[in-house]
Amino acid sequence: MADNRAETVPFRGGGFKHKPAVAVSMMVFVVLILFWEFGSRTGFISNLVLPAPSEAFTAFLQLIETDMLWKHLGASLQRLVLGWTFGTLLGVGVGLLIGLFSIVRAGLSPLVSALFAIPKIALLPLFIIWFGIGEGSKVATILFGTFFPTVIATYGGVDNVDRSLIRMGQSFGLTWLSIVRKIILPGALPAILSGFRISASIGIILLVAAEMIGAEFGVGAYILLAGSLMATDQLIAGVSILSLMGLTMAWIIGKAENYFLKWRM
Repeated sequence: MADNRAETVPFRGGGFKHKPAVAVSMMVFVVLILFWEFGSRTGFISNLVLPAPSEAFTAFLQLIETDMLWKHLGASLQRLVLGWTFGTLLGVGVGLLIGLFSIVRAGLSPLVSALFAIPKIALLPLFIIWFGIGEGSKVATILFGTFFPTVIATYGGVDNVDRSLIRMGQSFGLTWLSIVRKIILPGALPAILSGFRISASIGIILLVAAEMIGAEFGVGAYILLAGSLMATDQLIAGVSILSLMGLTMAWIIGKAENYFLKWRM
């Protein structure tokens, strides 16, 4: 008599989907910090060169106790959010225009390539002349620095959309706007979000550089003061704050990727 019981077959269509391993990520950080602390306490790592994590954590607690953390962090976040948001919005808009229209590509693509190679921090004195020593020059530096990688990521994503899908949409009689909205934008979105990750890191780098010139409050100003006083524990605490900012932005963008790119699963 034949056995008619159904046999369970494992799903094989994962498509190299990465599985979250939070424990491994945490373990890497813990091992590095423990090794760093051990090296500092045994003298293998000189405290003059690199203070122990416990000393940097004490400096961080002092920032919290004196309420200076919120002043520095609040000023930096305001500049970063303004500069990065407007820079990426403009970058996506210009990148889509370059990717969709040949005339715009012919006019703007060489200009973007030429300006992208310029170190944006070298333009900070010019921004100070244009916008003053206050917030305008700092936000403009971040905006200008995040604009160009977003433009390149956006029109690169548009160029990499499978042309057979576009031709299929045309054969089914979809309008130009429908093809852009239903095929090109979803297809380019992975590259655009990857560009967001790059521009966020660039934004943090430019934030620190801009705050080291004429800023009373901000993480960059705090790091500059700590370095001038040779307070390496405070310097490491400031660098750790920047690292946490980068991790937070990467987490937010990762959540956006999970939400907008469900169709890839």
